[in-house]
Amino acid sequence: MASLSFLSSSASHFSLSAELKPLTNFKPFSSIATGRRGKHLSLLTGSPNAGNTSADGSNASAAIDKLWEWLCDKGVVSSASVVRPALVPEGVGLVAQRNLSRNEVLLEVPKKLWITPDTVAASKIGSLCAQLKPWVSMALFLLYERGRGDSPWRCYLDILPRFTNSTIFWSEEELSELQGTQLLRTNLSAKDYVLTEFLKVEEEVILPHNHLFSSSISFDDFLWAFGIIRSRTFSQLRGENLSLIPLADLVNHSSSIITEDSSWQIKGTGIFSRELVFSLRTPISVKAGEQVFIQYDLQKSNAELALDYGFIESSSDRFTYTLTLEISESDPFFGDKLDIAESHGLGQNAYFDIILGRALPPSLLPYLRLVALGGTDAFLLESIFRNSVWGHLELPVSRANEELICRVVRDACKVALSSFQTNVEEDDHLLEQGVLDPRLAIAVGVRLGEKKVLQQIDNIFGEREKELDELEYYQERRLKQLGLVGEQGDIIFWESK
Repeated sequence: MASLSFLSSSASHFSLSAELKPLTNFKPFSSIATGRRGKHLSLLTGSPNAGNTSADGSNASAAIDKLWEWLCDKGVVSSASVVRPALVPEGVGLVAQRNLSRNEVLLEVPKKLWITPDTVAASKIGSLCAQLKPWVSMALFLLYERGRGDSPWRCYLDILPRFTNSTIFWSEEELSELQGTQLLRTNLSAKDYVLTEFLKVEEEVILPHNHLFSSSISFDDFLWAFGIIRSRTFSQLRGENLSLIPLADLVNHSSSIITEDSSWQIKGTGIFSRELVFSLRTPISVKAGEQVFIQYDLQKSNAELALDYGFIESSSDRFTYTLTLEISESDPFFGDKLDIAESHGLGQNAYFDIILGRALPPSLLPYLRLVALGGTDAFLLESIFRNSVWGHLELPVSRANEELICRVVRDACKVALSSFQTNVEEDDHLLEQGVLDPRLAIAVGVRLGEKKVLQQIDNIFGEREKELDELEYYQERRLKQLGLVGEQGDIIFWESK
């Protein structure tokens, strides 16, 4: 972690951390919005459906055929269906059986075939899972059914990949390529989180009721279930609505899909529309024989894509670095600063995502100035300024304050950059060499992106340091408002007659 904490000359305690959000903000299955685009670094890194049933293509084809037969028996698909699952470069995907028009419905899966917390509750282990988190109960259900030879979900379970290129499945050697990245710390936090949940459910459910499970369940098994759920749930079907949708979850991602329109919806059918179905649509026109793609999530950074799905994109919009700022409790003005921050939608800790090629988040500089505020500038924290202080913080407060935030941010960037084993030029060279192992390509792409964003932040505040003598600060602005500064910037003195 690149962090600095010190007492400035103005006696204001200033703490800055350049890191991803801590584990307390790690939400395994929170709802996610959509909105960004990019190009895959590697086709092999573009799908959570890679690593499927077996390296033997015939076995994978057999599993696909059995899944299709099962879905036919359930009335979900037929010979007239417009898409079918098939082996594709990404692993398994959905292929058009005829020309498809934009927004055409591809398939509809009734709720009775979804795997949800309700599915778990109705199963033989339902009573054991009543007090568990939704995703934990579903993970346990997947492992319980996987161990049953006569599981009604066998055809679906057999199509699920044994692993993906998600970083949670990487070896220590592979993770070493991520040294210095925020992704590495987030990945370790994620695995620690899953381990904590596993140890708890092992003690409370698995061991006391091991007669219900056909084989022992290890942490690796539980981690597999976590990865499956995290990579295969659609963005809105998380939290309390967590759901796995067989067949629909075989659709792969393409960075060329840039529409913000949802490719799916849940709608009612039957009498009085009481029966829910998951309806998947194609966001673009597709020719017969081509694979159908959707956009998984336009808002995710490359670190999030790598953690969730096991691929990244080369678009600059996906390269993000998160600055973590904190109002220290040892700051003599802690209460006032926290009150001001909270009144503007922030808190003691604030997280700012810096995206490559984009301007700084609007509230970053005001928050930085607030954290660094002290000494002769502390008068702005008085209650008389409470309604206007944020407006003052949106502009430079004083030279000392502005110089302080520039120095601290640049120092943090340098510390963060020094933690990488390679530099930007070396990573660029690796990517230019040609096809890399998919996981190495992900590691190089992520660390390269983080370094470029850190350099961008350093450059922004470096340029600002050069302008310190040219900036207009609060006292000058106030004197102008009072008419006490002349056209040349000289202070006007009034003499009595």
